[in-house]
Amino acid sequence: MLKGTAAGLGSLTIALGEFGSAWARSEKVNDPILVVFELSGGNDGLNTIVPFSDDAYYRLRPTIGIRQEHLLRLDDDWGFNPGLVGLERLWRDGQLAIVHGCGYDRPSFSHFASMAYWHTAAPNSGDEFGWFGRLADAMAPEPRTNFLINIDTSQSLAVKSRLHTPVVFNDPERFKRNALLQEKKILNRVDIRPRDNATLEYLNAVALSARESSALVRQAWASYETPIDYGIAPTQFKKVAACIAAGLPTQLYYVAFPNNAFDTHVQQNDHHQRLLSYASDAVHGFIRDMERIGKANRVVVLIFSEFGRRALENSNLGTDHGTANIMLAVGHPVSGGHYGRPPSLTELDEGDNLIHTTDFRQVYATTIDGWIKPGAAKTVLKGDFGILPIFGS
Repeated sequence: MLKGTAAGLGSLTIALGEFGSAWARSEKVNDPILVVFELSGGNDGLNTIVPFSDDAYYRLRPTIGIRQEHLLRLDDDWGFNPGLVGLERLWRDGQLAIVHGCGYDRPSFSHFASMAYWHTAAPNSGDEFGWFGRLADAMAPEPRTNFLINIDTSQSLAVKSRLHTPVVFNDPERFKRNALLQEKKILNRVDIRPRDNATLEYLNAVALSARESSALVRQAWASYETPIDYGIAPTQFKKVAACIAAGLPTQLYYVAFPNNAFDTHVQQNDHHQRLLSYASDAVHGFIRDMERIGKANRVVVLIFSEFGRRALENSNLGTDHGTANIMLAVGHPVSGGHYGRPPSLTELDEGDNLIHTTDFRQVYATTIDGWIKPGAAKTVLKGDFGILPIFGS
């Protein structure tokens, strides 16, 4: 934590000193916002966007394959899982892009390894920092207060940054430093005036930033009111909406569906449909809320999972860890439609898994260069992966 203290201290102190102006400045610009939504556990893409016109789908899944009459039809070949009512509405409005066949070479079937690959955008290797954290560094080469927010029970590797300290919280009302009564006076005495001790100066600056950020998040949540329905389980999207509505200068939000919920090995269909309905309703509600407050043209949501499921159903009427999957981009700036080449259901790998057709980093690159920071993808992702015309050619 103390590495590079002397080099980074000046900019951090300046950022903290201009905290009030940064807050006001956020209301005067229309900087783009990116929200990444992680469907943790390995969402089954084949039963999310269903290729009902392909007979091979029903041969692979004679029991859990969803029949055409139960689907929310997209077109002549594809249908939404019946739980995706909210996303189906966004599709009809041209605000949903579906990218098929996303994955990477030599895929891992471990939740932890595969998620680490997606978090760092470095499959079968690794990186000290997350791709979202590296993106923050590319967007803001000097630390900015409240620039990067991770709403979850713990910090994701994806938001680990060389320059920025992400704001991490789960419950806004409890987002504050807890201490014994005897300790509180000391903890509240934060002073970042220049001192001879650079390490102490740095720690005080971080403490002040944390204290001010937590106060602003609690204030944003307490003052947030909306008539928009986010569904039964709004996940973290209401909290993101509260921060945006309050004018926080955050451009990068990272949220996750809790508890590895999409790991559907047993009796999948009913459970999976419920999970998708929770996620879909929350995203739909969020987009409609952004329309309500006039921010819809600023916001894009990128949705992914660490892997798909095996093409064959298992004996427990579920699916096991697989490979290629869909990714979704949602929002007014998105050109809705199908992107990428769907993987073949008849030409599987030796483990009866789908062979990916789109490197997931191409979707990251598309979102970076097409939306949030044009020209930064090659640096952030440490390679050239090309882009898809999701945000225009």
